[in-house]
Amino acid sequence: MHDPRQNLDTLLEIALNELGQQVTSDEVENWERKYIGKTGIFTQRSRMVGQLPAEERAAFGKRINDIKATLLQAYADREKLVKEHELARDLEQGQIDVTLPGRAHPVGGLHPSTTTLREFYAIWAEMGFQVYRSRDVETDEMNFELLNIPAHHPARDMWDTFHTTTPGVVLRTHTSPGQIHAMREFGEGGTQPIRVILPGMCYRYEQVSVRSEIQFHQVEGVAIGKHIHLTDLKGTIAEFARRMFGADKDVRFRSSYFPFTEPSMEVDVECLLCGGKGCQMCKYSGWLEIAGCGMMHPVVLRNGGYDPSEWSGFAFGMGPERMINLKYGVKDIRYYWGNDLRFLEQF
Repeated sequence: MHDPRQNLDTLLEIALNELGQQVTSDEVENWERKYIGKTGIFTQRSRMVGQLPAEERAAFGKRINDIKATLLQAYADREKLVKEHELARDLEQGQIDVTLPGRAHPVGGLHPSTTTLREFYAIWAEMGFQVYRSRDVETDEMNFELLNIPAHHPARDMWDTFHTTTPGVVLRTHTSPGQIHAMREFGEGGTQPIRVILPGMCYRYEQVSVRSEIQFHQVEGVAIGKHIHLTDLKGTIAEFARRMFGADKDVRFRSSYFPFTEPSMEVDVECLLCGGKGCQMCKYSGWLEIAGCGMMHPVVLRNGGYDPSEWSGFAFGMGPERMINLKYGVKDIRYYWGNDLRFLEQF
């Protein structure tokens, strides 16, 4: 039977000499497996202790453990030295340039529509309006009837509507149905004034083109109280436009038509690109359209629970994507939903 005590000192000397000759990390790892790994020479010797007489096992166990401790320390020192040499060699050969900046992990950002919506929220909050969210799927009654647009009304031709499989249920074509929801929820039976903005997505069955999409954001606004006049509406919209586009920008109002407001107006702001002198962006008019607005129609007030003989109010609507187009000269609305990072990362 092989004696496990045989040649221990000779094997130790051979192992240490071999370790001193290893010059790469792989060679050092191979040495470790050969001598002190799970199947290494000294590991196998330690498992042969049962072959010795009982009185000699303790002394042999201590000796083999001392040898393994010596080899483990030698292995750790050699491994550290070899790695330092390898790193120095890599630096000399140019494989690692420690002067280069680190590679930043890509971080996501907010969609330009989201950023603009948050800007809207901040401005209107400073002006006393709270955010109210209404649903994307509406009844025909909420989307049209209660907004003074009955089935026979020609104004329905203004919207190409997405209908659902449930009769009388549509995807909302504008955020204006939220007016009725807000009045009924916050008006407390037509006894309380309200100021809300209603942001959300609208849907229209349209030909997708540079200027039109089947979905887009809209921000509706409603203010109801006693003794609210057209001058209040004009002052409020003008203040928003100056906060959004700059205090030096002029604002103008043009008469228009909406079924749910009377009188109705379109709002223009001085062209951001040419300063009102006329350019291709403003079609050489010097003005850019930013919103539609008007005094709330008595029928709509009544449908929301208010007595139009005592209460009055105004409403407005504007599109975040249109604002971005005006501020940054974006000419294709399809970019907002194309998920092209080359476009989105510019914001």
